[in-house]
Amino acid sequence: MKSAIWMSSLAVAAAGGWFAATMFAAPATGKEPRFPQLTMDQLSDAQKPLGEQIMKVSSVGLGGPYNPMIRSPVLGQRLYDLFYYLRWQTSVPTKLNEFAILVIGRQWRSQVEWFAHAPLAAKAGLSADIIAELKAGKRPSNMAEDEAVVYDFVTELTTTQKVSDETYARAKKAFNDQQIVDLTVVAGNYVMVAMLLAMAEETVPPGKEEPFKVGEK
Repeated sequence: MKSAIWMSSLAVAAAGGWFAATMFAAPATGKEPRFPQLTMDQLSDAQKPLGEQIMKVSSVGLGGPYNPMIRSPVLGQRLYDLFYYLRWQTSVPTKLNEFAILVIGRQWRSQVEWFAHAPLAAKAGLSADIIAELKAGKRPSNMAEDEAVVYDFVTELTTTQKVSDETYARAKKAFNDQQIVDLTVVAGNYVMVAMLLAMAEETVPPGKEEPFKVGEK
């Protein structure tokens, strides 16, 4: 029953319409982001080509990491190209790719990363129980071996700055060389995204509940 309720809440979040919400109202916290939300009409000639690309693929419009990112349009374009590969061209299966992103989102307690990617992970087939346990700060139980490898590989690499021989051997059994490289880079990329979001104090859309509550571990 809890899983069904969780899945329903994820579906609502996915359909929330971030961009429409952020266009005209303050963030859910009541605090303005450090970078005022830009609209397409406000973009400079240097920013517009990137903005047009973002609007074609982004579920958050120019919000989330794109809002600060577009302030540096040359860098923003390079990052967009990397994001595009890691989201839509990566060799890592979508479910596992989104799981890796959620592992980083949970480590950083990134409101935006979790809000945006938990519904995508669920849609890709990651179980509601795994998502809920991860959100609660637990190592999820009942993971398939490839899911367990993703969790352990990403967690070890980001918390100990290395991957043990045992974990690497498990990764080699589950993934090919390209997938191991892509998995490593998607983890590092979303650490960078979490840093960008934290610096800019970006948060969830108005009227939406933040995934991580103040005081929670």
